[in-house]
Amino acid sequence: DLEGSSEAMAEILQLRAAGVSIALDDFGTGYASLSYLKLLPLNKLKIDQSFVRDVLTDINDEAIVSTIIALGQSLDLAVIAEGVETAEQATLLERSGCHVYQGYHFGKPAPVGEWQQIIGEIRLKHKAH
Repeated sequence: DLEGSSEAMAEILQLRAAGVSIALDDFGTGYASLSYLKLLPLNKLKIDQSFVRDVLTDINDEAIVSTIIALGQSLDLAVIAEGVETAEQATLLERSGCHVYQGYHFGKPAPVGEWQQIIGEIRLKHKAH
């Protein structure tokens, strides 16, 4: 509980002052409550994958996702969608105003060296065009 921990808050503020971005992970589930939006010096809000998973087929998940995106935007927070597995999910999120995603649609977890190689190849392709 961060409300009672001034030490934790001081450390978070020091990290932010040092240029570290602070994200609230798994927003909408468990301990990631609305009160943290007031308490924490956040930069980013991550939509939990449990809402993204069925965003195309469950009207309630779509409503929750669009509400989280609007809330993040109104608080000037970057919004990240977790668990994006299909192009259709990414398209719906993009149309709703979420422009940052993570999930298997973009790639499976891999060692840092492998990702650095992939990113290097992408950069070379873009330079060639």
